[in-house]
Amino acid sequence: MPDMVVETHESAPQGWDEFVAQHPHSKIYHLPTWNQIITKTFGHPVRYITMKRDGVIVGVLPLTEIKSRLFGRFCAVSQPFINYGGALLQSNEDMPVLAQYLTEMRQQRNYDFIELRNEWPVESSLPGKSHKVTFFLDLPEDEEALMKSFKAKLRSQVRRPTKDEMTGKTGGLELLDDFYNVFAINMRDLGTPVLPKEFFANILKAFPEQAFIGVVHSKEGVACAASFLIKYRDVMEIPWASSLREYNRSSPNMLLYWESFKLSINLNCKVFDFGRCSRDAGTYKFKKQWGSREHDLHWYYVLPNGEDLPEISPANAKYDLAIKMWQKMPLGLTKVIGPAIIKNIP
Repeated sequence: MPDMVVETHESAPQGWDEFVAQHPHSKIYHLPTWNQIITKTFGHPVRYITMKRDGVIVGVLPLTEIKSRLFGRFCAVSQPFINYGGALLQSNEDMPVLAQYLTEMRQQRNYDFIELRNEWPVESSLPGKSHKVTFFLDLPEDEEALMKSFKAKLRSQVRRPTKDEMTGKTGGLELLDDFYNVFAINMRDLGTPVLPKEFFANILKAFPEQAFIGVVHSKEGVACAASFLIKYRDVMEIPWASSLREYNRSSPNMLLYWESFKLSINLNCKVFDFGRCSRDAGTYKFKKQWGSREHDLHWYYVLPNGEDLPEISPANAKYDLAIKMWQKMPLGLTKVIGPAIIKNIP
């Protein structure tokens, strides 16, 4: 076999886009345009790793560096803030070569760890965990067929918000303010710092035909549920969705997802991706009820020998006090200081 050449670049080299475009497991997050959004919004540098055989790209991996004084960590993640990333390989047999390169890279650059967020498992000796799952819903050709596929109770729940005169719509930048207000309130109530509004604006501007917002308004015109949607190929993903607790009685989230399904079908999507959740989370049952398929996600780590897998999440008990304090903060303050904190929490 010809020798493999693995290299790190500061920008996407020639052939990167073409390799991503033809790979069956690629995501929008592997594209240089997405990674430029990350750097523009958060200031994090992205390293573009290529694997070449006979001068031809046979694997790529974007890695975002995150250096946090607040958390005392210096790590590299593929990819932060979203559900997917990981290496795209022409053959999984090349994974040991990449793993060895990343092991040396971690030592040379003094990363605390490298995290690869794979949708699919790979043959690797790297430690990993499958603590997150997503759900896929196969979409029919029209919304009427989709509604008929739901059980009677679910159809009734979808229609419930309209009986309370709620209305749903989908669009783009014109709905950003409504989305962000609902999202920021929900994040504050969960005790989690909110991503910057600029992040979502940059996505919408960079991908005007692939990024969308869904909003449900109460009869008074208040935005009470909102989603952010990203289309890639024939899959519509919903990485972020929120609803206001005071409107739970009317179930605006049911109408929100229905509007998201409708948009997906109208854009000829074949699959709806509900985004990641934990098996014991309340969102797990919500996503499963639509008749969707459960799919394990596989995260791999490059760590110093003997070190435990990182656990930077609200599930970590050491963050309990910080979460409780955050939940009591004024909303305006969380919008100001939240983005400065969350940029360091991949």
